[in-house]
Amino acid sequence: MNSNNIFLENIVYSHSELQEVSKKEDSLIYQKVNHFFADQTENITFCKKKINDISYLNTHLKEIYNSLNEGEFLIGKFETFSCRRSRIVIYKIPILSHLFFIFDFLFNRIIPKMKYINSIYFFFTKGRNRLMSKAEVLGRLVYAGFKIEKVEAVDGYNYFKVLKINNSIKREKTSYGLIFKMRRVGKNGKFIKVYKFRTMHPYSEFIQDYLMNSQGFGKNGKFNNDFRITPWGKWMRKYWIDEVPQIINLLIGNMKLVGTRPTSESYFNILPEDFKILKVKFKPGCIPPYLSLNFKSSFEEVVKAERQYLEEKIKNPYTTDTKYFFYALINILVKGKRSA
Repeated sequence: MNSNNIFLENIVYSHSELQEVSKKEDSLIYQKVNHFFADQTENITFCKKKINDISYLNTHLKEIYNSLNEGEFLIGKFETFSCRRSRIVIYKIPILSHLFFIFDFLFNRIIPKMKYINSIYFFFTKGRNRLMSKAEVLGRLVYAGFKIEKVEAVDGYNYFKVLKINNSIKREKTSYGLIFKMRRVGKNGKFIKVYKFRTMHPYSEFIQDYLMNSQGFGKNGKFNNDFRITPWGKWMRKYWIDEVPQIINLLIGNMKLVGTRPTSESYFNILPEDFKILKVKFKPGCIPPYLSLNFKSSFEEVVKAERQYLEEKIKNPYTTDTKYFFYALINILVKGKRSA
């Protein structure tokens, strides 16, 4: 068994060594690690420390990434709020559970994300036991350069298996702010920043490919079981409150009031080739055609609505947007149309 000195409390095992450790040590975590890699022969880097307990997490994960060879794996575990509630006894006691929830959420979830105040938190706690969502942890792993292979909830923890890939993409820093900027495909295929109120957990934007491959799309055109969205975010999305900051995009001039939805690069890549060419001829818009035409928000219906809109826009460039704006207004005010 060899220690890896580049980062503390992480150990590299060969497959045979890990099997021996699982047999000799009465340790659940070694057994779970072995379970994850029962079919692997490569060396395994095992992060002994719970992700929630690591200070300067992004730096730590990047050091691990740089120490591994392409094609090697990292595994570890993390704790979400639902995991903690299932394990800690106080959460099963009436009244006390509510009081402890408020303290736990504010102290271990909110304060670590507050600029300046968080330095006091990390000074006293050394970063231990803070709360992070599943979306944030997986997003940080992808942000560091890993590809998510497997995630599994076992005995009150989430175990992950990630692969080091050749990832030379320069990722921009994310933020915890109320308003954030999304990288989207705009006119002529150029990337633009679309402003929105935050409805997802931090780092959620980095796991879109993972969700596309693992969850797929539902009938509403959204990802199945999208765990990136916060409870309050679902309500904001239903009434389009999250899209109010797109007024900034209108003022900047990289979006217009009515038009096709600004899509992520991942989403754009799965569109029909002929539709891609048509779509990037125009600026994206705040009010999507599927809303104006009262179509469903499934992938197929959205593409159908946007194609119909773009074809009309080419034929009638001056009146189409006005017509679609009033159609959308009627569908919202009279027919009660809501976002998916």
